[in-house]
Amino acid sequence: MSSFCGKRGDSATCHCGFCRLPLLAILKPSPQTQTLISHGGRHRDFQASMASLIPIPHFTNHESLPPMEQSFSTFIQSFPQYLETEQADRIREAEYSHLSVSDHACLDYVGHGLFSHRQQQIQSPDAAAASTSSSAAVHYPIENPFFEISHKSISLNFEVKHGSGCPESELESRIGKRIMQFMNISDEEYGVVFTANEPSAFKLVADCYPFATNRNLLTVYDHENDAVETMTKAAMKRGARVSSAEFSWPELRIETDKLQREIVGKKKRKNELQNRGLFVFPAKSRVTGANYSYLWMNLAQENGWHVLLDASALAPKEMETLGFSLFRPDLLICPFYKVFGENPSGFGCLIVRKSIAASILEDSDKAASIVRLNAPAASSLEFRGLDHADELGLIAINARARLLVNWLVNSLLRLRHPSSVGVGVQLVRIYGPGVEFDRGTAVGFNVFDWRGERVDPAMVQKLAGRKGISLGCGSLRNLGSPGKRDGGGIAVVTVAIGMVTNFADVHRVWGLVSRFLDADFVEKERWRYTVLNQNTVEV
Repeated sequence: MSSFCGKRGDSATCHCGFCRLPLLAILKPSPQTQTLISHGGRHRDFQASMASLIPIPHFTNHESLPPMEQSFSTFIQSFPQYLETEQADRIREAEYSHLSVSDHACLDYVGHGLFSHRQQQIQSPDAAAASTSSSAAVHYPIENPFFEISHKSISLNFEVKHGSGCPESELESRIGKRIMQFMNISDEEYGVVFTANEPSAFKLVADCYPFATNRNLLTVYDHENDAVETMTKAAMKRGARVSSAEFSWPELRIETDKLQREIVGKKKRKNELQNRGLFVFPAKSRVTGANYSYLWMNLAQENGWHVLLDASALAPKEMETLGFSLFRPDLLICPFYKVFGENPSGFGCLIVRKSIAASILEDSDKAASIVRLNAPAASSLEFRGLDHADELGLIAINARARLLVNWLVNSLLRLRHPSSVGVGVQLVRIYGPGVEFDRGTAVGFNVFDWRGERVDPAMVQKLAGRKGISLGCGSLRNLGSPGKRDGGGIAVVTVAIGMVTNFADVHRVWGLVSRFLDADFVEKERWRYTVLNQNTVEV
């Protein structure tokens, strides 16, 4: 069988993402690079190694980019550890074949998938056939959606203490226990509540938290978050004083002095430190990939705050890290969806510390956002999406994502517009962390034309979609001066590296973005689709 790399054979999986054959025979990594990560050659060594992957300082023409197989070969020469994550490629091939069949680079999912596409094919063959017969990168409706959601009227505190163990819902019990195991959370210490989606979970907290006595709501987000906006609006209606951390420009780091003053407040007697309010902490940004120290949770709890950890941007298995075993939040919210890359429906999880549930969550008739999960065959349902994360493990998942996201950032920053005098305008601006060993798996960026004017992120997203690449859009917020000059925020394109993202996916993003080096790229795309008698998409 011929492969994209031009080799023949059938003994192993190719890790480049375009073929299924071994590259090990032609790749001979040097001994110096083999121990780079495992022996702590971090930060500056890591940045230097990433920089050396592309010997050409700048690319001014998309046609001059090295092809995927050449880029991958160079990548593996410097970072052979990537090959140790080959199990992710095998899982992708066996359980998420729709990504290859539809030629879909899925880089807009944030959260955790419960099931695999292969399960979906078994559950709903007609929907799966429709999916695999199309080359478009879209999400398809599922006739048999694993489970259905219905609202239920119940006391929130009762649900926290007894919900997952209620005899009338075997599915809820199984999913609750499996999620707690996956998140590395004790079901003796915490209880889980299911909501229709992530915004519903945040609103449930806002509706039930005692803002009458605990007046403050303090959030730490460098971007607009619809779920958090839903929470803050509901909290303000109940009398909460809402404030947010600010982020330095252009690095988008937390302005630590300001946040510390917000958390600590004025010096008070010890008994007056109680009832400060609710501190909503995301651990990392789902837009820029910035990581935030767990110590902020500890500081908040020491100063009388209840802590809500937003775990939506955490990588699979990341709750197993040392920080989360030491700093235990009072509440935790995390979304779960059904199938990565195809079925984005799912539910939200609100996880509450049982010992303080009665004191921090008031029962309310607005707790109607609690839902029941129903399925006809719960006993036979497997959570393969979570099982795959367990199979790969924290180290492999993080190592793979770290290498892919930093390769992408490094490559995007090499793109510059051509200029007859000196170096041209940089095509891409990265917001937040650049090439960093411990950055998160999200990237926020914008594309600029040769005049230095920003290209509308929505246009970049639409053109990427036409090429089978799913990107996201976000908006940076809470920016310190001079970032505040942009008023309502800065719209950006977002990339999210997932558990089964491969090198081919990120290389495709690089290739797509490089097309904007051609000043007429957008007009050419519009003309091409008009000639093909397709609907013109306003960009």
